Amino acid sequence: MSPPHAQAGFTLLEVLIALAIVSIALAASMRALGVSASGAQAMQQRSLALQAAENRLAELRLLRTFPPPGRTIEPCRQGPLALVCEQESQNTMNGNFRLVTVRARLASGPVLAQLDGLLSSLP
Repeated sequence: MSPPHAQAGFTLLEVLIALAIVSIALAASMRALGVSASGAQAMQQRSLALQAAENRLAELRLLRTFPPPGRTIEPCRQGPLALVCEQESQNTMNGNFRLVTVRARLASGPVLAQLDGLLSSLP
């Protein structure tokens, strides 16, 4: 009689362990992909908010306005985002200049961009 031949192959336990390792690796890569996508979206929002703040400050300079000290809030849509721009004007040591701070945010969210600039009453 010949000795019984050992069958080559994987046991059920080895297959289950391999499946567990693959599923953990897939779950980790899906999480990394989700974090990357949300980071890209946040970067796009901050970039559009900065453009909205720059546009508002450029508009004030081009109109040659000299706003009174205080704070105003108005919508400043930029691309697909419905942003709100908060404009705060303050006196400076030189009465011919005003410090203007423009903050852009989503309607009920944190400030996405802030930009400071000086406006002059001189021609």
